[in-house]
Amino acid sequence: MSDPVRSRRTLRAGVLGSPVAHSLSPTLHRAGYVAAGLTDWTYTAHEVDEGGLTPFVADLTEDWRGLSLTMPLKVAATGLAESVTDTARAARAINTLVRTDTGWAADNTDVHGITAALREAGVDGVDRATVVGSGATARSAVLALTDLGATRITVAARTPQRAEALRDVAEVGLEIVPIERWSRTGAPAVISTLPGGEANAAAAGHIDDGLAGATVLDVVYADWPTPLARAAADHGARVVSGLEMLVHQAARQFELFTGKSAPVAAMQAAGLAALGQTPDA
Repeated sequence: MSDPVRSRRTLRAGVLGSPVAHSLSPTLHRAGYVAAGLTDWTYTAHEVDEGGLTPFVADLTEDWRGLSLTMPLKVAATGLAESVTDTARAARAINTLVRTDTGWAADNTDVHGITAALREAGVDGVDRATVVGSGATARSAVLALTDLGATRITVAARTPQRAEALRDVAEVGLEIVPIERWSRTGAPAVISTLPGGEANAAAAGHIDDGLAGATVLDVVYADWPTPLARAAADHGARVVSGLEMLVHQAARQFELFTGKSAPVAAMQAAGLAALGQTPDA
């Protein structure tokens, strides 16, 4: 008689990108598997660039159930998917591939991650909001804010001409202003999509008391708090770390891959521990 434990098939998922060594996805997903008792699941990281994506996916065996995608693969993955969700199509970015009976289904869980992080912070039913930055993440931010009820969104951008491309993301009133005005829009919800480092620090220098009482989500999660997060808190804003977005987008992937409810608290605790942070850091 065969041993049911030995004969159980291992199910696989992983994160692809270049660079990928810094990714917290393995930490979050593995913590989820442990908390959910999914002993037959593994999650690994793989260095894959745009040219290597198609052959990598083509070589995957049937035990691979899902892929998380980081840059520069979020656009390149479009050609691999049999189906693409409306959210991923509107965001023009795919961060999730889920194996189905007929092929790979593409999704974008970044939008869910932003929405869930802000709802958890008490933001819902807002009419006005501000997005800082105009890159790829800004598209997901605009979609998330419309999900939260925003009908008027201000985009504060270093290159206003680039921000014009955001007008087709959703049917919403969009105003574009110089990035120096990002904290003066009076919006109760603000999402900074700027990367860490110089851009974040520069935006922190353009801040005033117009943020008092607002909720500010900074999508950066490393080296927390960022200069922008510290300055916003000093000016009376409630600040939400990008780790919350990351955890919720990973939790949605967990559910798509496994079909099980995600143990969000366990995943969040693992992320905080990996970053050397505490819940109120």
